Amino acid sequence: MKTKHVVNKVSIAIAFSSVVAFSAGSALASPAHGSGKVANGEPGKASSVSQTIELQMHDNYYSQEAVTVKKGETVRFIVKNTGDLVHEFNIGTPAQHAGHQEEMEMMVDHGILEADKINRHMMSMDMGGGKTMEHNDPNSVLLEPGETKEVIWLFSDSATLEYACNVPGHYDLGMVGQINFK
Repeated sequence: MKTKHVVNKVSIAIAFSSVVAFSAGSALASPAHGSGKVANGEPGKASSVSQTIELQMHDNYYSQEAVTVKKGETVRFIVKNTGDLVHEFNIGTPAQHAGHQEEMEMMVDHGILEADKINRHMMSMDMGGGKTMEHNDPNSVLLEPGETKEVIWLFSDSATLEYACNVPGHYDLGMVGQINFK
């Protein structure tokens, strides 16, 4: 384990609470949410997978700091949350992550997300102005401790991409990995 990733659970919980307490509360719609194709690619077909990448989410880093893909390649990401906190795996640009972080803050503000629990039964509730956060987009999974899910993604466009956890405070603590193109 690399030294820069060593963060104790108390500081993670404090960061989680602090970000939520001081958030402005206005959410930006993330281009990564709501539809199939986005600037960074589109949902892939299992029959087209040419590479499988297994990632573990720890408190507060991914088991790999970077992955390499090819433009036009369909990749299966198998993502396991081995940490004690809720974590997200989301493929997007830095700007998409910034917008999505505000949406995730709204989930915390409305009690949908807790440090170690997702209140999934609340995900379709109106968070204001008809905004819901069901978190069922094909480029993203939100996992409680111990859960494993997969994302199958077609990298149709090469862009500046990351995979990141946008749970409040986690991105800022370094829970982000680079997607490099061959």
